[in-house]
Amino acid sequence: MQRTIQKSDTEPKSFFQFKSYQKNLRRPALSRRTRWARKMLPVCLLLAAVCLQGSLLQEARTKDQRKPFFERFRRLEEQFRRFQEVTLLRLQGIAGNYNISYNIDTRFRLLAEQYDTVAAALNASHAALQEDLGSLKTWMKKLQRRTKKLASKLSSLAESLSESRKQSSGERLQLSALLSNLTLQTAGHTADLTALRASRNTLQKELASLREASRSQGTKLEALEQQLKNRLHKEVLASGHHELAAAQRLNQTPQDKLPEAGGSQGHRVKKLHAKHKQRKKLGEKRQQLLAQAAKRRLQSSLFHGNKTLGQERQPETPTVPEPQAARQQLRRVAKISQEQLQSPSPEKPGTICNVDSMLLFPNKSTENFATFGQGFQTGLHELSVCSWVSTHARSLGTILSYATEENDNKLVLHGRNTAALASIHFVIGDPAFRELPVEQLLDGGWHHMCVIWSSIQGKYWFYVDRRLASTGSKFQEGYEIPPGGSLVLGQEQDVVGGGFDPSEAFVGRLSGFAIWNRTLMPGEVSSIAIGKGLPRGTILRLADVSSLNGSVQKVNCTCLEHCL
Repeated sequence: MQRTIQKSDTEPKSFFQFKSYQKNLRRPALSRRTRWARKMLPVCLLLAAVCLQGSLLQEARTKDQRKPFFERFRRLEEQFRRFQEVTLLRLQGIAGNYNISYNIDTRFRLLAEQYDTVAAALNASHAALQEDLGSLKTWMKKLQRRTKKLASKLSSLAESLSESRKQSSGERLQLSALLSNLTLQTAGHTADLTALRASRNTLQKELASLREASRSQGTKLEALEQQLKNRLHKEVLASGHHELAAAQRLNQTPQDKLPEAGGSQGHRVKKLHAKHKQRKKLGEKRQQLLAQAAKRRLQSSLFHGNKTLGQERQPETPTVPEPQAARQQLRRVAKISQEQLQSPSPEKPGTICNVDSMLLFPNKSTENFATFGQGFQTGLHELSVCSWVSTHARSLGTILSYATEENDNKLVLHGRNTAALASIHFVIGDPAFRELPVEQLLDGGWHHMCVIWSSIQGKYWFYVDRRLASTGSKFQEGYEIPPGGSLVLGQEQDVVGGGFDPSEAFVGRLSGFAIWNRTLMPGEVSSIAIGKGLPRGTILRLADVSSLNGSVQKVNCTCLEHCL
């Protein structure tokens, strides 16, 4: 016989009413036994009464009927057995219910313990979550600040890009204007070249005519010389005959007079030969002077003179004044050519200007350096350093050194007197550096150099005399040069403001030194190198130098040719 257990109304409806239900459940666990016992007591009493009544009835009947007594007694035994079975079943059900309630109690205890552990774990997780939330809030604030900084940087970069685009567009317009001017100039030059070619052809023709005229003049001079010789010979012979006749008349010996006549005739012949040689020399000089006059574009005067001479001369009857006029014309041409050869060429004005001033570092000494009053006012993510440099040393030495308390090599351009003489180290945040070739700067002449760096992708460019000498990327990408350091020219700092080494000192001249907080465009570098002035945005110049130490001298000069 099975019995279903119904749930009471006092059972917990939620997990959080478990403890109160557990207390209420322990009390009725003992009262149920008593209740079952109380319920069974009247049943047992009733059964006993029934049995007694049956026994009494049976006894009364036994009196009447003695025979079926045993049958009734057997029936009673069977009923008693059934009653025992029912009571045993009831007691077993009561025991089962008691075991069930005991197991439920233990289960509830286990659940209570699990609830406590879960609650402790929940509290711990809640505390950990609170801590994580606090750290996340701090990180969110930091990220917001960083995003604000990045937004400001991006806005500045966008502005710089827009300005650079505007500048590039302006430069493109300038380049287009320059190209149009160049095309016009080339067209003018081509026209000039055609005119020069035509003038060359005319000059060649005139030179050919001059040569022909000089040849005709030479033949004329030879004919004149022959005529003079003939005339002189006739005059000598006539004078000799007259003298002989006079001697014969005076009865004087002709031997005394003949040597004199022969000596005078020989003397005249020698004079004629000397004149002939002089005329030959004059002809050669004349040809040389004519060639020089053609080269120096003085043929016009010579042509006019020769034309007038050609017009005045008559080939039929040459006269004596003709060679004199030619000689005078040649003398004039020689005088003009000598004056032009001896006249000094005018000095050229300064072509590379806007350099402002120059610093002279005379020798390798730790006392020779220049300092700026203040370093960089703000952190730099981009940088451009440009200067004119002249040195006769074997190595370039240190141009620039920027040091802070944290690091003495935040920004350095230096070379040592070592094996690698033709290069310098471009250092940003020691120990990161790049080698730059400077062999072209060591010939003693003026050279323009520009070092440009950007933290975006770590790109850098090195220009020498407007030409790109070196370039690269991934050099201190995302790095920032901090403000508030010490900036020195001519020496490399091992500590802030000191720790100099004479092998790293600069010897030479610096002019037009300037620093920008942005990357210069190639067109801007070219404009500085040809003397058109400094682009916008300079943060430091030579005018900002606060002190000159040792033997360093400052020379004020507007153009580079005057910085001596």
